[in-house]
Amino acid sequence: MKRLVLLGSVVLVLAFFSGTCLADQKNTGCGLGTIVFEGNDGLMSQTCAVTTNGTFGNQTFGITSGTSNCDKPKNFTLNEKLNTFVAENMDGIAKDIAAGNGEYLYTLATLMEVPDCERNSFYSKLQSNFSHIYTSKKVSHIEVLKNIEAVM
Repeated sequence: MKRLVLLGSVVLVLAFFSGTCLADQKNTGCGLGTIVFEGNDGLMSQTCAVTTNGTFGNQTFGITSGTSNCDKPKNFTLNEKLNTFVAENMDGIAKDIAAGNGEYLYTLATLMEVPDCERNSFYSKLQSNFSHIYTSKKVSHIEVLKNIEAVM
């Protein structure tokens, strides 16, 4: 009787895993677990990959640094310092963009990592597209950043 239960259990487990191994899913994101279990798209492999990522906390580091099969965000609206600066200085930034120069615009370019040799062009482009950046008096700092990104 024990052998029959054991054999039945083994058959069920094999049937379960054979179906999941054929699944073509990538739900694990990025991180160490994704690297270790790469190429194994079964349910157990994905679960182990996610657990490894969560246990070691490496997915957050990978996203921030662009390592561990993670892509570093290219969208500068995700930059916390930039978000805070724009949110706290909307009026000053608007005045500097309209003028085409100023300390707020310099700081904006610095936080956006615009190279020194490209700053004059950056300032001019923002100035000529002011109405596309500050679309209304109630525009949010996130909208301003997205509009700047669209202009660039």
